Amino acid sequence: MTTTRIAEEVADALAENRAVVALESTILAHGLPPGRNREVAGRLEAVVRAAGAVPATIAVLSGVPVVGLSTNELDRVCDPANDLVKLSRRDLGPAYALGRDGATTVASTAALADAAGVHVFATGGLGGVHRGAHDSWDVSADLDVLATTPVLVVCSGVKSVLDIGATLELLETRSVPVLGYRVDRFPAFYLRESEFDVPWRVDDPKHVAAVVAAHRDRVPGRSGVLLANPVPFEFEMDRDLHDRLLEDGLELLRTRGVHGKNVTPVLLEHFHGASGGVSLDTNEALVMSNARLAAEVAVELAP
Repeated sequence: MTTTRIAEEVADALAENRAVVALESTILAHGLPPGRNREVAGRLEAVVRAAGAVPATIAVLSGVPVVGLSTNELDRVCDPANDLVKLSRRDLGPAYALGRDGATTVASTAALADAAGVHVFATGGLGGVHRGAHDSWDVSADLDVLATTPVLVVCSGVKSVLDIGATLELLETRSVPVLGYRVDRFPAFYLRESEFDVPWRVDDPKHVAAVVAAHRDRVPGRSGVLLANPVPFEFEMDRDLHDRLLEDGLELLRTRGVHGKNVTPVLLEHFHGASGGVSLDTNEALVMSNARLAAEVAVELAP
């Protein structure tokens, strides 16, 4: 039987009801180039600590889920030579049984965080309903996990390659509260806003914590809460550049026949290469902002 290994620092914080923030590992293993990924891993954990919370980066190593990676384990995850598998929730069983190293997505990170007792999670962007899903049924597992897992997910919306309207409709159907942090429009990852409104606006971490507590304690069910925090103003991608990269990226996906969990890494690689590094700066800035906000909310939620 596979037993989750929780880092001592994380376990102590949980036992003392102190703030803990889960962080995913897919952005490190698959979302950022070598070298920069390790730098970002350290900065993310430092941002969480500076806001008063304990970071818990999550991955699967040698078939064992680990909540709270050590320095050496972060090195291992960030080294491309180790060729970590991208693990959604459905992939956890095979990874455990086969003793694999794997980087966790939003879906698997949220599931493992919840199982360990961590209920605040910061990431870059949420997966969603893919364009053309009425034919392909291509819908990210992130949405189903969020609908059944009582975790606050702090993100910068979803990438514009997805069907944002359909994603929001599905979240409504699954009774997942969607909050916009100091915005009235749902963010589109590289862009601060899409054409879609957010159902609820919140303007400070205390309000977010109050919503999360009310949803968790007073509303029947086990759904999580989504907090959409737009990329900082100064790092928003130029809209014309974004639209051109998106059009080219969608064509690339079509010509290569890319779908499912491979869409995001292929699209990110295209944006990073064709934007001259602009998208990397944007990606890094938004995930740092999300980690900071998640830690602030986690502190408010702690007794």
